Amino acid sequence: MTSTITTCLWFNNKEAEEAAAYYVSIFNGAPGASSHPASTNLSTTRYTSAGEECHRQEPGSTMTAEFTLRGQRFVGLNGGPQGWSFSPAVSFQIDCADQEEVDYFWGRLGEGGDEKKQQCGWLQDKFGISWQVVPVELKELIGGGGEGAARVTSVMMGQKKLDIGALRKALEG
Repeated sequence: MTSTITTCLWFNNKEAEEAAAYYVSIFNGAPGASSHPASTNLSTTRYTSAGEECHRQEPGSTMTAEFTLRGQRFVGLNGGPQGWSFSPAVSFQIDCADQEEVDYFWGRLGEGGDEKKQQCGWLQDKFGISWQVVPVELKELIGGGGEGAARVTSVMMGQKKLDIGALRKALEG
């Protein structure tokens, strides 16, 4: 028996369908996208009049938009303004092959996001979702420990978008 875990994102402002299309377009347009599973919009469900007093959404409006990003399943739920919001305590990490990918995802996902929420590879997008845009090489640069790893970590903490070249130089001393 196969088990699937799907991340559900609660949107307060009826943005689930827009967000799904936005993310799918970004991931499919990324450098090297052809070497990853395609990102797709899967399905959309609509609210009915059943439970309208509870969910306070118009019948026929989008309830959920299900999509995949590089094979990972997500569902966007237009749950309504219940006072819940996204938190940087949960973020989605994108392992990037190189600086070109880091630059691409940083630029695209950062558009319209809160620039004050950018630090050491972390950013918040226009929907309030937090992402970590990380070069896969970072794990190697800090994984060895010692003074070199400490220098890399120190440089990383001072960056917003991660710069692989600067991190490599920090390792070398």
